[in-house]
Amino acid sequence: MSKLIDSLESVGRQRLAIIGFPFDDNSSFMRGPAQAPPLIRQALHSDSSNPWTETGVDLGEPETFFDAGDLEVDSPALAFSEIENSISKLLSYSLKPISLGGDHSVTYPIIKSFGRQFPRLSLLHIDAHPDLYDDFQGNRFSHACPFARIMEEKLADRLVQVGIRTMTGHQRAQATRFGVEVHEMKHWSGSLALEFDSPVYLTIDMDALDPAFAPGVSHHEPGGLSTREVINLIQSVNAPLVGADIVEFNPIRDPLGITAMACAKLLKEVAAKMLDVRC
Repeated sequence: MSKLIDSLESVGRQRLAIIGFPFDDNSSFMRGPAQAPPLIRQALHSDSSNPWTETGVDLGEPETFFDAGDLEVDSPALAFSEIENSISKLLSYSLKPISLGGDHSVTYPIIKSFGRQFPRLSLLHIDAHPDLYDDFQGNRFSHACPFARIMEEKLADRLVQVGIRTMTGHQRAQATRFGVEVHEMKHWSGSLALEFDSPVYLTIDMDALDPAFAPGVSHHEPGGLSTREVINLIQSVNAPLVGADIVEFNPIRDPLGITAMACAKLLKEVAAKMLDVRC
């Protein structure tokens, strides 16, 4: 477990927490996302940019973030329970976690923690893939399956997916089964007005972005969202944003750091939205 998680007594007036999950054992094509968390932090604090968000929030204030470090996974078999427990600890201190992945399978144990605290929870899922397989390559906990697990366990009332462009017949049937609201890229018109009547958890898979904007992902899926369009989606959330994750950034495919900076940019706008008391 993260060493900093054990020092939560040092939490002051921070409202947000950053925690990294360097775990990619459930990746199906290539490994690499486990290396992402420290590089996203590095980009976030890079002197090439500044800590202000587009909405005028200065994230450089010392009491904005509690950095819980990166989870130290004792064994892959224990990873999900350790992820779940670490998020539960952050929530118990009234911190809103922003998790840095890792592959997308980490969202399932994260939401298991949120589901206990929020009896009504909406998920906004930005991704190229619906990740609704009942199992993928014999693995029910693959990064291609987290939302099947979440919805069958009724951990969320509502799942809204944006950016989808790889829907298979099986996943389309799964979406119908679980009542998922799927906004496919083939129907994308440049903007989307979403209304939520319950707290929102946001999960961003970096391959939702077109590879031109985020080449550092394992699965290049042309025809995706621009960085601007994802930022607009974040800024348009009209309900309390109680948690978020940014996953599937693969530094192995990001030699110029383009995707790392895109992750940091999205993290900043997510943080600003989480601090927005008007929602």
